[in-house]
Amino acid sequence: MDFKNNLKKYQQNINSQLEQYLRKQECPEKLLNNSMEYSLMAGGKRLRPILVIATYELFRKDIEKCFPYAIAIEMVHNFSLIHDDLPGIDNDDFRHGKPTNHKQFNEATAILAGDGLLNNAYIVISEDLKNSKKEDLSRKIQVFNEFSTSVDRMIAGEYVDTEYEGKQIQAEYLDYIHENKTGALLRLCVRMGAILADCSKEDLDKLTIYAEKIGLAFQIKDDILSEEGNEEILGKPVGNDKERQKCTYVSKYGLKEAKSKLEKIIQEAIKQIENYGEKAEFLKGLALYIQNRNK
Repeated sequence: MDFKNNLKKYQQNINSQLEQYLRKQECPEKLLNNSMEYSLMAGGKRLRPILVIATYELFRKDIEKCFPYAIAIEMVHNFSLIHDDLPGIDNDDFRHGKPTNHKQFNEATAILAGDGLLNNAYIVISEDLKNSKKEDLSRKIQVFNEFSTSVDRMIAGEYVDTEYEGKQIQAEYLDYIHENKTGALLRLCVRMGAILADCSKEDLDKLTIYAEKIGLAFQIKDDILSEEGNEEILGKPVGNDKERQKCTYVSKYGLKEAKSKLEKIIQEAIKQIENYGEKAEFLKGLALYIQNRNK
C-alpha cells in the first residue's frame, strides 16, 4: 500500500476513534460541546496521532493500546488551534476553509471550548491509567509526565512568539519559539509511541532526534506556506505572518534559505530511521510529506 493510502487509512481510524469521545447528550452546555466538536472534527491532517500510532507500530502491532494517547494529543492540538486563532493571538477568521471557532460561535465559547478539549485530553489519559495493568503503569506514568511537560512547553513557545511580534529576534530565540510552540508536541508524539511500545533506550534516542528534526521542519514549512501558499488549498489567508510582523524562518533568513534549511533537516530526519528498513517506510514518507505538503 502506498503512502497516500496508508495516510488515509490512519486518518480514517483516528476519526473513528475521535467520534467515540464526542458529547452528544442534551445538557445546558450543549453549545459548548458543539463548539468542541466543530474544531475537533474539522478535518485536520491528524499528523500528531498518526505519529503516535506509526511509531508504536515499529515495535508492536496491538495499536489499540496507544489509542487513548493518540486521541489525547489530537485534543490538545485542537485546543491550541482554537486559542491560536483568537483575536488576542493570531486573529484568524478561517481554518480548514471554515470559519474559526470564535467566528462560528463567539469568543467566550471558543476560549472555553479550547479549555474543554485540553481538560478532556487529561480525562482520556487518566481513564487509561486507571484501567491499566500494574506492569504497564511505569511506562504510562512516564508518558503522562512527558505529555504534561510538552503541553507546558507548547504554551511557553506560543507566548514567546506573541511577545516577539514586530521585534528583531536572535536566531536562538527563533529556534526556541519553534522547538516549543510546534516541536514539543511532535517530539512528544514519537516518544509516546516508542515508550508505550517499550522500546530500547537506543531506539528512543534515534526516534527522538527524528522527531525533533521533523518538528522543526514542520514549522519551517508552515512559515514558507504562509509566505507563498495557495489560500484556497490552505483554507486560511496567506500573508498573515508578514502582516503581523511575526518572527518566522522566512522573515529571518529569506524564502530561499528557509527552503534549503527545510530540505537539509528532512534528510537528517530520514537518516535517523534508516536502520529500521521497510518498517519505517511510512515514517520516512511522513517526513517527505511534511516537506512537500501544500496545506
